[in-house]
Amino acid sequence: MSSSMAEKEGFNEVLVEPLKQFAKDSMHLVKKCTKPDRKEFVAIAQATGVGFCIMGFIGFFVKLIHIPINNILVGN
Repeated sequence: MSSSMAEKEGFNEVLVEPLKQFAKDSMHLVKKCTKPDRKEFVAIAQATGVGFCIMGFIGFFVKLIHIPINNILVGN
């Protein structure tokens, strides 16, 4: 009988308690979060757009350099 109680306590320590703590921490985070104002949103959107453009240009130039090198190596 006591081994069953020990198993339940072990189960609580291993699975239930971490889930309770995670739920508590998650609720605390959601309550603390705020919606960005227009100025902050525009700044984030601009930074994201610039990042997309930079990554696009890098990909374009890598492809631009890759095509002639590939043609030289393959010989088509």
